[in-house]
Amino acid sequence: MKLDIYTFTNNGGRKYNEDFADFCMDSARAFFVLADGLGGHYGGDIASHCIVKHLIAAWAADAGAASRTEWLERQIAEANDALLMLQKEREGRMKSTVVALCLDAGMASWAHVGDSRLYYLSSGGIERLTADHSVTYKKYRAGEISRDAMNFDEDRSSLLRAVGDEGHCEPECGCLGCGRQLMPGDAFLLCSDGFWEYLYDEEILVDCLKSETAEEWGQLLMLRVMKRMKPDSDNLTFMAVVVR
Repeated sequence: MKLDIYTFTNNGGRKYNEDFADFCMDSARAFFVLADGLGGHYGGDIASHCIVKHLIAAWAADAGAASRTEWLERQIAEANDALLMLQKEREGRMKSTVVALCLDAGMASWAHVGDSRLYYLSSGGIERLTADHSVTYKKYRAGEISRDAMNFDEDRSSLLRAVGDEGHCEPECGCLGCGRQLMPGDAFLLCSDGFWEYLYDEEILVDCLKSETAEEWGQLLMLRVMKRMKPDSDNLTFMAVVVR
């Protein structure tokens, strides 16, 4: 499996970057993880690093699983346990979101907790594979606000699930249905809320269709974001993945 990958992270308008992302891959499979440490909680950067490093290490040690969604669910639970232990050791409330993507044997599986997102682009269309675990998303589902208004809603940062939140770290998992195989030109975008809040789905799709490489796609998106960022903007991180 050939992949074109571009990653980017930036402090935005904050003093510290509490986002963290990483990936690992070989000739047959690849694994991508992005975590966004929660602002206002001590050690958000520690939380995001803890989660990503745990999941990457687990993937590197894994010889293959019958169900990737079950594997993701189990590993996120273990990452949550590790973070809860760190909280006790450091007497802090550090928490984080997470979104993870497995590409294995030409198929895709994913899991997330919180409001970091995963988009899937294929055949000229775009789909959000993750549904934010937030008060804002519940308002959207209830018809109180529009889909586009989610980007600016005042409750957008009020999360209902997070890693490091005992009792509220239930990952939501999924996979492309009916054993669907990935095709050249298919693409994925993993991103933190500091990135997606400035973009509409149609813009993500248009810039992907205009691009020859994952890097060009990412740079076109950043040009949009930079024009809209505020001085106190959040950390922003994304991973662009294109199947070749």
